[in-house]
Amino acid sequence: MISIDPIKNSERDNYKLLIGSIIPRPIAFVTTQSKEGIVNGAPFSYFNIVSSNPPMVSLAIQRPTGELKDTARNIYDNDQFVVHIVDDENVAKINKTAASLPATESEVELADLTLVQSEDISVPGVKEAKVRMECKLVQAIPLGGDGPGSDLFIGEVTRFHIDEEIYENGRIDPRGLNAISRLAGSSYAAIGDIFSIDRPK
Repeated sequence: MISIDPIKNSERDNYKLLIGSIIPRPIAFVTTQSKEGIVNGAPFSYFNIVSSNPPMVSLAIQRPTGELKDTARNIYDNDQFVVHIVDDENVAKINKTAASLPATESEVELADLTLVQSEDISVPGVKEAKVRMECKLVQAIPLGGDGPGSDLFIGEVTRFHIDEEIYENGRIDPRGLNAISRLAGSSYAAIGDIFSIDRPK
């Protein structure tokens, strides 16, 4: 085994170790809205479940240059965002939204995604996702000593929107959703073999 002290590493080296070992990671495509009404859309793989009672998700957004990204700034400004699950049918379009655009331009328009009105919040979602979740901010935590270097957002899901074709008896068909996960570099992964192991009693 190789033993590495992260303090002696550069931020980039630690980043490579994290994204290379913590795989696969679910991808959240997040829409937010600026004070000027511009709908921002961006994918994030520092994303997961926090709680089911109430339903909450976490989203960590880095500050690569020490400045807030548009998504983070918009969440701080209006406490709302929409999380979409990236699947095999929308991953190519959503990959386009990773482009760095000025705050006055919309990545959603660039990727030719279709906006759809939310029910509980003012931020719209996109129609192309089979699963989307309207979220209201519960807590925002700036993290990192010198900077900070990132912001951790906890959002409560106030509304689920699920494609009828993948939903039955309260469950989502994993094959029907066919969520895409993030690996390292430019690599992604689709759902592979699915197997079951009984949990101990």
